[in-house]
Amino acid sequence: MRDAWNWQKLLVEGRSATLERKPDLVDSVAILQHPSVYTMGTRSSERFLHFDKQNPPFDLHQTERGGEVTYHGPGQLVMYPILNLRFYKMDLHWYLRSLEEVVIRAIWSACGVRASRIDGLTGVWIGDQKVAAIGVRVSRWITYHGLAVNVDVDIAPFKNIVPCGIANKSVGNIISLLELGLTSGIQHEFSHQQCRDTSGNYSFEIETSKINDAKALLKVIHHCLMDEFSKVFEVELVVPTLAGPVSSS
Repeated sequence: MRDAWNWQKLLVEGRSATLERKPDLVDSVAILQHPSVYTMGTRSSERFLHFDKQNPPFDLHQTERGGEVTYHGPGQLVMYPILNLRFYKMDLHWYLRSLEEVVIRAIWSACGVRASRIDGLTGVWIGDQKVAAIGVRVSRWITYHGLAVNVDVDIAPFKNIVPCGIANKSVGNIISLLELGLTSGIQHEFSHQQCRDTSGNYSFEIETSKINDAKALLKVIHHCLMDEFSKVFEVELVVPTLAGPVSSS
Protein backbone atom coordinates (compact mmCIF):
# COMPACT_ATOMS: atom_id res chain seq x y z
CA MET A 1 0.00 0.00 0.00
CA ARG A 2 2.69 2.50 1.00
CA ASP A 3 4.77 1.80 -2.12
CA ALA A 4 1.85 2.66 -4.44
CA TRP A 5 0.91 5.65 -2.28
CA ASN A 6 4.46 7.04 -2.27
CA TRP A 7 4.79 6.45 -6.03
CA GLN A 8 1.68 8.52 -6.65
CA LYS A 9 2.76 11.36 -4.37
CA LEU A 10 6.25 11.56 -5.86
CA LEU A 11 4.86 11.60 -9.39
CA VAL A 12 2.27 14.28 -8.58
CA GLU A 13 4.84 16.43 -6.76
CA GLY A 14 7.27 16.15 -9.66
CA ARG A 15 4.64 17.07 -12.25
CA SER A 16 3.33 19.96 -10.14
CA ALA A 17 6.82 21.38 -9.77
CA THR A 18 7.31 21.56 -13.55
CA LEU A 19 3.87 22.89 -14.54
CA GLU A 20 4.95 26.50 -14.88
CA ARG A 21 8.17 25.74 -16.77
CA LYS A 22 7.28 22.81 -19.01
CA PRO A 23 3.88 21.13 -18.87
CA ASP A 24 4.19 17.35 -18.93
CA LEU A 25 2.02 15.81 -21.62
CA VAL A 26 2.60 12.21 -20.50
CA ASP A 27 0.12 10.79 -18.00
CA SER A 28 0.36 7.49 -16.16
CA VAL A 29 -1.97 4.79 -14.91
CA ALA A 30 -1.26 1.78 -12.73
CA ILE A 31 -3.45 -1.25 -11.95
CA LEU A 32 -2.58 -3.45 -8.99
CA GLN A 33 -3.88 -5.45 -6.05
CA HIS A 34 -3.20 -4.48 -2.45
CA PRO A 35 -2.69 -6.73 0.56
CA SER A 36 -5.52 -6.39 3.07
CA VAL A 37 -5.75 -2.78 4.25
CA TYR A 38 -8.31 -0.19 5.29
CA THR A 39 -7.99 3.37 4.00
CA MET A 40 -9.72 6.54 5.12
CA GLY A 41 -10.09 9.82 3.27
CA THR A 42 -9.00 13.25 4.42
CA ARG A 43 -12.28 13.95 6.19
CA SER A 44 -13.40 10.39 6.95
CA SER A 45 -15.38 9.90 10.15
CA GLU A 46 -14.42 7.30 12.74
CA ARG A 47 -18.11 6.57 13.28
CA PHE A 48 -17.96 4.35 10.19
CA LEU A 49 -15.39 2.06 11.84
CA HIS A 50 -16.68 -0.99 13.72
CA PHE A 51 -13.32 -1.42 15.48
CA ASP A 52 -10.87 0.52 17.63
CA LYS A 53 -8.79 2.74 15.37
CA GLN A 54 -5.75 1.95 17.52
CA ASN A 55 -6.27 -1.80 17.06
CA PRO A 56 -7.57 -2.41 13.52
CA PRO A 57 -8.02 -5.92 12.03
CA PHE A 58 -5.67 -4.88 9.20
CA ASP A 59 -3.38 -1.92 8.58
CA LEU A 60 -5.28 1.36 8.56
CA HIS A 61 -4.08 4.40 6.60
CA GLN A 62 -5.44 7.94 6.47
CA THR A 63 -4.91 9.23 2.92
CA GLU A 64 -5.45 12.46 0.99
CA ARG A 65 -8.33 11.15 -1.13
CA GLY A 66 -11.95 12.11 -0.79
CA GLY A 67 -14.62 9.78 0.58
CA GLU A 68 -15.06 7.63 3.65
CA VAL A 69 -13.41 4.41 4.79
CA THR A 70 -13.02 1.45 2.46
CA TYR A 71 -11.20 -1.88 2.30
CA HIS A 72 -8.63 -3.08 -0.26
CA GLY A 73 -7.43 -6.64 -0.60
CA PRO A 74 -6.41 -9.48 -2.92
CA GLY A 75 -8.94 -10.10 -5.69
CA GLN A 76 -9.70 -6.38 -6.05
CA LEU A 77 -8.28 -4.41 -8.98
CA VAL A 78 -7.19 -0.91 -7.99
CA MET A 79 -6.54 1.66 -10.74
CA TYR A 80 -4.50 4.79 -10.05
CA PRO A 81 -4.62 7.34 -12.93
CA ILE A 82 -2.18 10.25 -12.69
CA LEU A 83 -3.72 12.69 -15.16
CA ASN A 84 -3.31 16.39 -15.82
CA LEU A 85 -6.94 17.45 -16.22
CA ARG A 86 -5.80 20.61 -18.00
CA PHE A 87 -5.50 18.39 -21.08
CA TYR A 88 -8.92 16.76 -20.60
CA LYS A 89 -11.57 18.75 -18.76
CA MET A 90 -11.05 20.81 -15.61
CA ASP A 91 -14.17 19.45 -13.96
CA LEU A 92 -14.07 17.06 -10.99
CA HIS A 93 -17.66 15.92 -11.54
CA TRP A 94 -16.81 15.01 -15.15
CA TYR A 95 -13.73 13.11 -13.98
CA LEU A 96 -15.67 11.03 -11.43
CA ARG A 97 -18.39 10.18 -13.95
CA SER A 98 -15.69 9.25 -16.48
CA LEU A 99 -14.08 6.82 -14.03
CA GLU A 100 -17.49 5.26 -13.42
CA GLU A 101 -17.95 4.95 -17.17
CA VAL A 102 -14.63 3.10 -17.49
CA VAL A 103 -15.79 0.52 -14.93
CA ILE A 104 -19.30 0.16 -16.40
CA ARG A 105 -17.90 -0.45 -19.88
CA ALA A 106 -15.17 -2.80 -18.64
CA ILE A 107 -17.65 -5.00 -16.76
CA TRP A 108 -19.87 -5.18 -19.84
CA SER A 109 -16.92 -5.94 -22.14
CA ALA A 110 -15.53 -8.60 -19.81
CA CYS A 111 -18.70 -10.24 -18.53
CA GLY A 112 -21.71 -9.09 -20.53
CA VAL A 113 -23.21 -7.69 -17.33
CA ARG A 114 -24.83 -4.26 -17.18
CA ALA A 115 -23.49 -2.32 -14.21
CA SER A 116 -24.92 1.10 -13.35
CA ARG A 117 -24.71 4.29 -11.31
CA ILE A 118 -27.01 5.37 -8.49
CA ASP A 119 -28.08 9.02 -8.49
CA GLY A 120 -26.40 11.03 -5.76
CA LEU A 121 -23.74 8.41 -5.02
CA THR A 122 -20.27 7.82 -6.45
CA GLY A 123 -19.36 4.30 -7.56
CA VAL A 124 -20.68 1.43 -9.68
CA TRP A 125 -23.36 -1.12 -8.82
CA ILE A 126 -24.65 -4.40 -10.18
CA GLY A 127 -28.21 -4.56 -8.98
CA ASP A 128 -28.16 -3.26 -5.42
CA GLN A 129 -24.59 -4.37 -4.69
CA LYS A 130 -21.68 -1.97 -5.00
CA VAL A 131 -18.82 -3.52 -6.98
CA ALA A 132 -16.59 -0.48 -7.52
CA ALA A 133 -15.61 2.40 -5.23
CA ILE A 134 -14.02 5.68 -6.31
CA GLY A 135 -12.01 8.11 -4.21
CA VAL A 136 -9.71 10.70 -5.74
CA ARG A 137 -7.54 13.67 -4.96
CA VAL A 138 -6.83 16.51 -7.38
CA SER A 139 -3.88 18.84 -6.80
CA ARG A 140 -3.40 21.71 -9.26
CA TRP A 141 -5.63 19.69 -11.61
CA ILE A 142 -3.37 16.63 -11.40
CA THR A 143 -5.27 13.54 -10.24
CA TYR A 144 -4.22 10.71 -8.00
CA HIS A 145 -5.80 7.88 -6.03
CA GLY A 146 -8.62 6.40 -8.14
CA LEU A 147 -10.97 3.41 -8.25
CA ALA A 148 -11.24 -0.14 -6.93
CA VAL A 149 -13.20 -2.96 -8.60
CA ASN A 150 -14.29 -5.97 -6.54
CA VAL A 151 -13.61 -8.96 -8.77
CA ASP A 152 -12.97 -11.82 -6.33
CA VAL A 153 -12.15 -9.91 -3.16
CA ASP A 154 -13.23 -11.34 0.21
CA ILE A 155 -16.33 -9.41 1.28
CA ALA A 156 -16.04 -10.27 5.00
CA PRO A 157 -13.63 -7.40 5.91
CA PHE A 158 -16.18 -4.88 4.64
CA LYS A 159 -18.39 -5.91 7.57
CA ASN A 160 -15.93 -4.23 9.94
CA ILE A 161 -16.77 -0.82 8.43
CA VAL A 162 -19.58 1.14 6.82
CA PRO A 163 -18.09 1.09 3.31
CA CYS A 164 -17.84 4.60 1.87
CA GLY A 165 -20.18 5.71 4.66
CA ILE A 166 -23.21 4.19 2.89
CA ALA A 167 -25.13 2.19 5.48
CA ASN A 168 -28.13 1.13 3.39
CA LYS A 169 -26.26 -0.46 0.47
CA SER A 170 -24.37 -3.76 0.37
CA VAL A 171 -20.98 -4.54 -1.16
CA GLY A 172 -20.54 -7.41 -3.62
CA ASN A 173 -17.96 -8.88 -5.92
CA ILE A 174 -18.35 -9.67 -9.58
CA ILE A 175 -17.47 -13.37 -9.49
CA SER A 176 -20.09 -14.08 -6.81
CA LEU A 177 -22.76 -12.24 -8.78
CA LEU A 178 -21.86 -14.23 -11.89
CA GLU A 179 -22.01 -17.50 -9.96
CA LEU A 180 -25.40 -16.62 -8.52
CA GLY A 181 -26.71 -15.63 -11.95
CA LEU A 182 -28.32 -12.44 -10.68
CA THR A 183 -28.29 -10.93 -14.17
CA SER A 184 -30.34 -12.60 -16.89
CA GLY A 185 -28.32 -14.13 -19.69
CA ILE A 186 -24.98 -13.80 -17.89
CA GLN A 187 -23.58 -17.16 -18.92
CA HIS A 188 -24.55 -16.88 -22.57
CA GLU A 189 -23.13 -13.38 -22.97
CA PHE A 190 -20.13 -14.08 -20.76
CA SER A 191 -18.98 -16.87 -23.06
CA HIS A 192 -18.77 -14.46 -26.01
CA GLN A 193 -17.03 -11.51 -24.41
CA GLN A 194 -13.60 -10.39 -25.56
CA CYS A 195 -11.37 -7.49 -24.71
CA ARG A 196 -8.35 -5.94 -26.35
CA ASP A 197 -4.93 -5.92 -24.78
CA THR A 198 -2.92 -2.68 -24.98
CA SER A 199 -1.44 -3.68 -28.36
CA GLY A 200 -4.94 -3.82 -29.87
CA ASN A 201 -5.18 -7.62 -30.14
CA TYR A 202 -8.42 -9.30 -29.13
CA SER A 203 -6.67 -12.12 -27.33
CA PHE A 204 -8.31 -12.20 -23.92
CA GLU A 205 -11.43 -14.33 -24.14
CA ILE A 206 -12.98 -16.01 -21.15
CA GLU A 207 -15.35 -18.92 -21.57
CA THR A 208 -18.40 -19.86 -19.57
CA SER A 209 -16.51 -22.90 -18.31
CA LYS A 210 -14.07 -20.51 -16.60
CA ILE A 211 -16.73 -18.50 -14.80
CA ASN A 212 -15.37 -19.79 -11.46
CA ASP A 213 -11.75 -19.12 -12.42
CA ALA A 214 -10.81 -16.02 -10.42
CA LYS A 215 -7.43 -15.64 -12.10
CA ALA A 216 -8.98 -15.71 -15.56
CA LEU A 217 -11.64 -13.19 -14.55
CA LEU A 218 -9.07 -10.87 -12.95
CA LYS A 219 -7.00 -11.04 -16.12
CA VAL A 220 -9.80 -10.20 -18.51
CA ILE A 221 -11.22 -7.38 -16.35
CA HIS A 222 -7.70 -5.97 -15.93
CA HIS A 223 -7.30 -5.73 -19.70
CA CYS A 224 -10.82 -4.44 -20.25
CA LEU A 225 -10.25 -1.67 -17.69
CA MET A 226 -7.17 -0.56 -19.60
CA ASP A 227 -8.96 -0.79 -22.94
CA GLU A 228 -12.01 1.16 -21.81
CA PHE A 229 -9.84 3.73 -20.01
CA SER A 230 -8.08 4.47 -23.29
CA LYS A 231 -11.45 4.93 -25.04
CA VAL A 232 -13.16 7.07 -22.39
CA PHE A 233 -10.17 9.39 -21.93
CA GLU A 234 -9.17 9.18 -25.61
CA VAL A 235 -5.55 8.29 -24.93
CA GLU A 236 -3.13 5.74 -26.29
CA LEU A 237 -1.73 3.43 -23.64
CA VAL A 238 1.90 2.42 -23.95
CA VAL A 239 3.35 -0.33 -21.78
CA PRO A 240 6.83 0.66 -20.53
CA THR A 241 9.79 -1.49 -21.53
CA LEU A 242 10.75 -1.82 -17.88
CA ALA A 243 8.37 -2.93 -15.13
CA GLY A 244 6.35 0.00 -13.87
CA PRO A 245 3.14 1.97 -14.38
CA VAL A 246 1.60 2.31 -17.83
CA SER A 247 1.85 5.72 -19.49
CA SER A 248 -0.68 7.42 -21.71
CA SER A 249 -0.21 10.10 -24.29
